[in-house]
Amino acid sequence: MKKTVEVSIAIAEAVKNCEPDVVACYPITPSTHIAETLAKFYADGELKSFIATESEFASISAICGASAAGGRAFSATSSQGLALMHEVVYAAAGMRLPIVMVVGNRALSAPLNIWCDQQDSVAERDSGWIQLYCESAQEGVDTAIQAFKIAESTMLPVMVCVDGFYLTHTVEQVEVPTLEEVRKFLPKFQPKVKLDPENPISMGEYATPEYYQGFREDVHRDHLAAKSRIVEVDKEFEQMFGRSHGGLAQGYRIEDADYVFAGMGSVIGNAKEVVDELRAKGKKVGVLKIRSLRPFPGEEVRKLLEGKKHVAIFEKSYSLGSFAPVYAEVINSLYPLRKRPVVSSFIGGLGGKDVPTKTVHEIFKMIKKREPLEIWI
Repeated sequence: MKKTVEVSIAIAEAVKNCEPDVVACYPITPSTHIAETLAKFYADGELKSFIATESEFASISAICGASAAGGRAFSATSSQGLALMHEVVYAAAGMRLPIVMVVGNRALSAPLNIWCDQQDSVAERDSGWIQLYCESAQEGVDTAIQAFKIAESTMLPVMVCVDGFYLTHTVEQVEVPTLEEVRKFLPKFQPKVKLDPENPISMGEYATPEYYQGFREDVHRDHLAAKSRIVEVDKEFEQMFGRSHGGLAQGYRIEDADYVFAGMGSVIGNAKEVVDELRAKGKKVGVLKIRSLRPFPGEEVRKLLEGKKHVAIFEKSYSLGSFAPVYAEVINSLYPLRKRPVVSSFIGGLGGKDVPTKTVHEIFKMIKKREPLEIWI
């Protein structure tokens, strides 16, 4: 059903139609309207449960308990809220709890800032969660539904990352799959392992040094194996709803491109617009959309970028004192190539700094040079 609606409300409706057993949220800008709408659904009798917690730490603790007991569980948060969850974020992945959380991306303080960048979720990239970054409002809605199927078939938790305000507060036409449609796409959750007083087990128990590393290796291997599942679920979604969002990574007008703009999230929309303008002038340019930061699609990125002259990696985050995270991932992915493109790092959009099409034009002009660049733009 196509609706003209704020995207946070559309995401909340999509989550409701996935029929979660437990939703627990503590509202924080810019994901507040997701929590608020889900609370209203519960009050209206359309949602099984909603726990209004006293903090984000409590929210993720509650949904971990719900998931461990065999329930489908969901939360939403942003920025300092996700940072407060940090301890339990790691526990959720280590306990193999297939929960879903939407992150309305927002800058971390200090200084205090409520606007969008991706430092909050990128900081959790090594926690063991699958992380999917959404380009558009429609992708945010669709990925929230896909995330439950991915999580429950891989036994790994999934973060759906949507740029705060740019996407969370956008009002536009989106297709929101109905309850009946979602039921056809998403089977009922049948946990393989759960807490049960009739069959008692331990979860997240103490692991001595000779065992602990093996658990981490298992999570790593299953992340790598999850790549194919992410692609499969996106294709299954396309077959039912007619929309695909690129699986792990997607090229746009990239086949014969010499110069490529690569990034994650809503900036990709502006980049595509610029590419269309430059293509009309005969310029060989393209866009690489990285949808999955974890697991990182190294092989897919390498194939898409092979034979290019220069690649600009743009990201709304940074690893302070080192290299920008996505830049480092791409560099590592390209290492096996005998002839590698020049790769430049562009950091921008932090704290909500605007990234208009003009900025993308400037980036394409700068990468005509042969040497790699590192620029805060």
